[in-house]
Amino acid sequence: DGFLAMLEKDAKERAERRQRNEHLANALKEKGNEAFRRGDFSLAIQSYSEGLQKLRDKQELYTNRAQAYLKIQEYEKAIGDCEWALKCNGKCIKAYFLMGKAHLALRHFTESRQCYEKMLQIDPQKENLFKDCVNEVNLEEKRVEDEERAMKEVQAGNAALSIKELLHRIAAPGQDILYYTGGLRLLAEVVKDCTEQTLFRTNNGFSLLRDNGAVGRAFCAESKTPAEVELCVSLLLLWQAVCAGNEENQRLLLSEPDVSAQLPELLCSGILEIQKETLALISLYSENERGRKLLLRQQDLSRWLHILMAFVKSTDAMAGSAMNILSDLIGEQRFRTQCQVLLSTHVLPLFTQLLAGARRVNQAALACAIGIVGSLCAEPGSRRQLAGSRGCWQGCLELLDESLDGSTGRYQECVFAVLGLMMNLLLESNGIIQDFAVPISGRCLALLSHQDGRIVTRAIGVLSRVLPASSSAVEEVVKGGVVRKMVKFLKAGGQLTASYGIKTLSICTKSSRKAQEDLVKADKGFAVLLRLLEARDEPTVGNAALCLSQCLGVPGAAPALLHSNVLLLLLRCAGGSAGSSVRGNAATALGKLCAAEPRY
Repeated sequence: DGFLAMLEKDAKERAERRQRNEHLANALKEKGNEAFRRGDFSLAIQSYSEGLQKLRDKQELYTNRAQAYLKIQEYEKAIGDCEWALKCNGKCIKAYFLMGKAHLALRHFTESRQCYEKMLQIDPQKENLFKDCVNEVNLEEKRVEDEERAMKEVQAGNAALSIKELLHRIAAPGQDILYYTGGLRLLAEVVKDCTEQTLFRTNNGFSLLRDNGAVGRAFCAESKTPAEVELCVSLLLLWQAVCAGNEENQRLLLSEPDVSAQLPELLCSGILEIQKETLALISLYSENERGRKLLLRQQDLSRWLHILMAFVKSTDAMAGSAMNILSDLIGEQRFRTQCQVLLSTHVLPLFTQLLAGARRVNQAALACAIGIVGSLCAEPGSRRQLAGSRGCWQGCLELLDESLDGSTGRYQECVFAVLGLMMNLLLESNGIIQDFAVPISGRCLALLSHQDGRIVTRAIGVLSRVLPASSSAVEEVVKGGVVRKMVKFLKAGGQLTASYGIKTLSICTKSSRKAQEDLVKADKGFAVLLRLLEARDEPTVGNAALCLSQCLGVPGAAPALLHSNVLLLLLRCAGGSAGSSVRGNAATALGKLCAAEPRY
């Protein structure tokens, strides 16, 4: 009994001692974290070390100290601390992440990748972080290989000397601008492959703007002389040559403050040669994922949608280049978010102007621009701004008006795109949409006779979304014969047309007695509706059942179904595994059918 009592006393004392030490270790950890945030890494390391003296198995102290070691480039010590952290917790993702960074800094590329692979094995949801880390390793490994190869070129006395000599001459002060322009052109011609690109980088080629005041001033000048324009174009051509397919050079170029600040200014400079070459340079970034991430990280792109969209007014290839860049960028969430900043004040007025003047701009580029604005509608904030703009709706209607008088193939692409935009905007509900519902539905009704089936399908889609906003719009399209036209399209159309068409009919027959009567006349024996009740698409089946139930009050409608399989179809829909709306609409139709025709 005495021995057991001593064991219990010892265990209790050890637990209390550990609790005191843990409290002290936590306090030292917080002290170290505060020092780390201030950038005092030596004090941070000291605090974490003192904490580990109190508690040797505290994993966070090892990983925090490893992070501080990374900051002062003590990479071997960082790796050691990560290994100790993993002894405390074998699934510590932070330890593998920091150890991967340390191995990368030491150019242990295989070991670095292995650390990141371990991180992914522990948590498969870290796939995006894993990809970013491995891409960083691959890029650094390629940079090192490129520089080693370039060094061999230097030793062999090949192109290296000409690049180094040209850079030296361009850096010389006191020369005429034309002298520098000629040197830049020659340098651009010399840079033909990865080796020359690397030599440009390792010989401080990206410091040109900082090292040569004349070149820097000419590049940044707000109002450029013809000579300064030539120099600027030469710089842009040189950067295209040194950055093509070279991610490290792309990164270094954007890290130059003057370059980063001037890109948007060059785009809207109004000088065609400069704009053309600036677009070509930016295209090198936008056409691949890593380049887009560099742009998003180094640039405030909130102005870019407005700047690039203005190129739609251009009649040459620049319009296409600008739209290609926007098409690449619009897939990035961060870009779509930044676009919201100036959407209502800058982009919308320009966009409305482009829509209204569709005949006078580059129509292929305009169609692309409309699609890009449509992609912005994936962001609810942007969609609300667009849907709440009278100017936007008015511009869409004016573009559609022009198409009714006959149009070219390119203009038809604009019509197709603007109908898609309108469908996206109609996911919103507001008073402005109610105000425009009648003219929108009128334009779409007119487009139902268009020769392009894609345009017809989208016009029906717009009708299916705009009609719920206005009973007046329903009344007008019913007077215009929409029911007969929908039945015609339902007989011949594909699945998408059918889903839009039956939705349009269900809206019209819900509030219009004339629409119900028109449907009974146009769809003899409800042949079309019965076929749609067997469709695989649940919304189509549900709307078909709803249409049928709304028309059964028309005299003669129910008896016309006596020799059909309507009862079986509705029972199957009402009692099957479909969604509640399908079952409910089918059950309602069954009830109305039995009430209208006792023989059922």
